[in-house]
Amino acid sequence: MPKTLEGQITMEKTPSYFVTREAPARISAMSRDTKLIVVVRDPVTRAISDYTQTLSKKPDIPSFESLTFKNMTTGLIDTSWSAIQIGIYAKHLDNWLQYFPMEQILFVSGERLISDPAGELGRVQDFLGLKRIITDKHFYFNQTKGFPCLKKAEGSSKPHCLGKTKGRTHPNIDPEVVQRLRDFYRPFNMKFYQMTGRFFGWDD
Repeated sequence: MPKTLEGQITMEKTPSYFVTREAPARISAMSRDTKLIVVVRDPVTRAISDYTQTLSKKPDIPSFESLTFKNMTTGLIDTSWSAIQIGIYAKHLDNWLQYFPMEQILFVSGERLISDPAGELGRVQDFLGLKRIITDKHFYFNQTKGFPCLKKAEGSSKPHCLGKTKGRTHPNIDPEVVQRLRDFYRPFNMKFYQMTGRFFGWDD
């Protein structure tokens, strides 16, 4: 990480940190005071989105359904498949809590980041001890993408929206498969809500 002066905040983002076994110990060894921000979303939607992204790069991969189950007949879910594994948030959080207290970790709702970006970023600014500068007036909703965009990006006069890889249309997944996944994730979600003290509403 670059050297940071008093009063400055240095940020770095890598999605795989949260699910990488060695990451908490390494980050803790670098700085035990590090504040951690993790964006999470409904693990079922996340798995389908993960699959959609892989499909766009490798159109010949097997179907979502066949990758989800170790055995279609028994309905045994294949937790070794990374798209499924990543969404078991409680398991990953357990690993982080061995090195960092909960007060140093903020979980941001991916759903609310879309429906109320200023509200979620308000929580981020509070967590980092910053003044609430980012508000509703900084965003507009892009109907085509289905995501909010920044009206004006830093150092630019143009608005900033998410890149081409975001907002892809998901393939149709058998509703029974989706339901089985919901049932699979429910106990892990409940544990995660308990651990974080925040209800994310993925099981409604």
